[in-house]
Amino acid sequence: MTGNSVAQRHWFGGMLLVLLGAFGFSAKAILIKLAYGVDGQVDAITLMALRMMFSLPFFLAVALWHGKKSANEPLSKKQWLVLGVLGLMGYYIASYLDFIGLHYISAGLERVILFLYPTFVVVFSALVHKRKITARVGLALSLSYAGMVLVFVEHLSAESAHIWLGSALILGSAVVFAGFTMGSGVMTPRIGSARFTAYTMTVACIATLVHFAVRHGLALDGLPVDVYGLAALMAIFSTVLPAFFMNAGIRRIGASSASIISTIGPIMTLALAFFMLDEAVSYWHIAGTLLVLAGVYTVSKVGA
Repeated sequence: MTGNSVAQRHWFGGMLLVLLGAFGFSAKAILIKLAYGVDGQVDAITLMALRMMFSLPFFLAVALWHGKKSANEPLSKKQWLVLGVLGLMGYYIASYLDFIGLHYISAGLERVILFLYPTFVVVFSALVHKRKITARVGLALSLSYAGMVLVFVEHLSAESAHIWLGSALILGSAVVFAGFTMGSGVMTPRIGSARFTAYTMTVACIATLVHFAVRHGLALDGLPVDVYGLAALMAIFSTVLPAFFMNAGIRRIGASSASIISTIGPIMTLALAFFMLDEAVSYWHIAGTLLVLAGVYTVSKVGA
């Protein structure tokens, strides 16, 4: 087998892993909406706690495995502190805002708003590092935000009166996740992507379970069987596997290529929401989503 053939297979494998990861993450909103539909009384922190309870053993196993590897340098107190803060930001606070927001808006609108986080990374990086935003990046940002407004306005006539609250919560989730992304870009090269994911997710799992215990006590029983099943699916197929698929894909094809390929995510969510939740999809919704994707794609290419 030639070197080119091996390289092509390696790249194709990486692309497939990123696509699988994007599909898993895209399905999360669908599973959340389905769980809310099974039991209208289940709240965001209960569903999050179930997700984290099923996820925690996997991330603990990876964290312990990496902790025992002699090749890994011990983390400093500052690094542990940064990992703790990032874990709380990316997988606890951002997730909590996302779960609450999905009580009020559709999965399709949620994914479009949440997918704006790369544009916030660009804006925050420009502010922090005092970099000028180029005309091309400015156009990309304009496309993304115009697309979000288009989708939002389209939903105003169809959604409940709580669309403003739900959209604001999802937007807050995107902003917090953008901050997490900036921090992960610094920490991941230093400690490795799998190690970073395992440690930050473990922190988030513990924080979520503590939050649930403070609010509802220690019992996670008494819910319909379907809720537990959906939470387990969310944990395995929309949390654990996508995280490691994405990490493995990034190692093969690079972060820039992976970020561009993963722009398919909102389209996947839109299709899943149409077929599984009977959410209406209009031409304006499709047009707005494509504008957001075009803007994010341009931002990703500029950063490549």
